[in-house]
Amino acid sequence: MKRIWASLLYLATGLLTAIAAWLAIGVLLLSVVVLPLLPITAPWIRRIVDFDRRRLARFTGVEIPSPPPLDGPWLHRAQRVLTDPDSRRDGMWVLLHALFGTLSGSVAIGIAGALVQQPVALFLWWTVPGGMANSFGVHVDSWAKALLSVPIAIVLALILTQFPRLADLDATWARKLLAPPKASLEKRLAEVVATRAAALQAHGAELRRIERNLHDGTQNKLVGVVMMLGIAERTLQQNPDNALQALLRAQDAAGDALEELRNVVRSIHPPVLEDLGLDGAIQALAARCPVPCVLSAEHLGRLPAAVEAAAYFAVAEALTNVAKHSGAKRAWVSLNIINDQLTVIVHDDGKGGADEKQGTGLDGIRGRVAALDGNADVSSPEGGPTVLTVVLPAGR
Repeated sequence: MKRIWASLLYLATGLLTAIAAWLAIGVLLLSVVVLPLLPITAPWIRRIVDFDRRRLARFTGVEIPSPPPLDGPWLHRAQRVLTDPDSRRDGMWVLLHALFGTLSGSVAIGIAGALVQQPVALFLWWTVPGGMANSFGVHVDSWAKALLSVPIAIVLALILTQFPRLADLDATWARKLLAPPKASLEKRLAEVVATRAAALQAHGAELRRIERNLHDGTQNKLVGVVMMLGIAERTLQQNPDNALQALLRAQDAAGDALEELRNVVRSIHPPVLEDLGLDGAIQALAARCPVPCVLSAEHLGRLPAAVEAAAYFAVAEALTNVAKHSGAKRAWVSLNIINDQLTVIVHDDGKGGADEKQGTGLDGIRGRVAALDGNADVSSPEGGPTVLTVVLPAGR
């Protein structure tokens, strides 16, 4: 019985999403006529489809991964919508679900409603002056006609027992359509394997960098401090008048070593993230950027430290590139969380043509993001604009 009611609920909510699909079809037709509207309407259609993915997952118990959200500047969304196979699957689902979801949902609600009406017609027909009509057009105005509700109810109950099959049929085709194809899953598996290797490599490189900075920078300065203190000690014994100058030099060297150590710590996890959170830290970066920069960010709350650090360093590197190489007059940074994914977009109106091989730091951004199973995408055609999109798991 529980399975029957779960199927009825699934089919009934499918009718609601089918109505939304009909509205989406109207929006799609309008977007085809007015093509510049497509990058604006596509993200809303993606959200409708993502809702159905979650509905399918609750009914079947099989999670269907959602594609990345269609966010970012208009030109970036336009490129994604026109080339993204996920967008084509979304459009196909809208067309098919509008038809089959309306049909199956209407049948389910109609049968369930008719079944509920039969006992009402059987026992309460006499309370209505002149009798009442049941759901099959029979005007019940006598006990003989009222008794017809019994076989009708039995037939409807038998049909109701087939709802799980109808729901499974609907869920099967929808899951096949909305789930990534096998080739995509194999590609994703290869990406996960490569990401794991990249994460290990990036971790090893980070440890070597920290060790090198500590050995070549901080340690050398601390050794210098020890030597200067030794000189100051001997000077104090032999020539007390000059000991003060030796101590001051040692103090300056100790200050340099402390600053070097602070720089190493900042490169591991910037303290500003602990103080202000990711949105506040990015606001500070935008305020310091030589190019006027506008930040658009909802309140993100606290995220895992590794995610915050990766997003912070990606924005810091991107804004550095904007200031040094882009020739841009303005830059924009947006932060938001959709479907438990943090999306960071840095967009400028510069000359474009960013080349990862020219030491722009983009390769480092990719490595840091990939280590967290995220994705970094750079669009920088000649003439601009340059758009960096970083998607990271929010880990909530």
